[in-house]
Amino acid sequence: MDIFIVVFSASISYLIGGISFARVVTRLLAPDVDVENIRLPSSDGQEGQQLRSVSATVASLELGPQAGCAIGLLDILKGVLPVLTLKLLFPEEYYFLIAAVFVVIGHIWPIYYHFRGGGGISPTYGGFFVVDFIGTLISAFAGMVFGFFIVRDILIAYTSGLWFMLLWFIIFKGEWPYIVYGIVMNIIFTIAIIPDVKDYLKAKSKGELDMGASMEIFPMGRGMLKIMKFFGVEPKKKKG
Repeated sequence: MDIFIVVFSASISYLIGGISFARVVTRLLAPDVDVENIRLPSSDGQEGQQLRSVSATVASLELGPQAGCAIGLLDILKGVLPVLTLKLLFPEEYYFLIAAVFVVIGHIWPIYYHFRGGGGISPTYGGFFVVDFIGTLISAFAGMVFGFFIVRDILIAYTSGLWFMLLWFIIFKGEWPYIVYGIVMNIIFTIAIIPDVKDYLKAKSKGELDMGASMEIFPMGRGMLKIMKFFGVEPKKKKG
């Protein structure tokens, strides 16, 4: 691999990933909204936990689920473009895997916005779609089944698709660059969501959050709730 292309691929992908569509779309549709200071609703209808990330999910709290979905699609596309470009230009090399990593790093820790970005799930799946489209669909579905029916926890359903993607790489790819890529993406995503998960669990333990009410507002959460209700499954609730 050419070190110049490696550095160029990583740098350009990072800068592309750093474009915050949550901020751009919010500025266009609701210029008075401060997307960096949005809170989840609490169980009593008052202001609850302040969200640390700036993402499609957060923007949807103010802009609505349709705008949130649009932002999410833009973030997925942001993950697709640099990875697909490098895969087409250098099909025999692994530059596209480097791009897939750094576009997510840029999304989560963008230099343009004091390193405060989104959670990374959308551009991560954007890269996955290019790397292995079928594997991504199967892994995402397996993650939802695992979260809904086995663990019965919406957060596990949301995140475990990445675990299954790593397993897919190990079983069906078997090449170390893909396996390392899967491991790295899981590490990056885990680091990115730790602050929000800690805040959520802390607030939930105090009874300050209503998980179902919060999910109803998020575009991805609304979709997951519909699937869960269709199968008669509810998010796991804390027992008092």
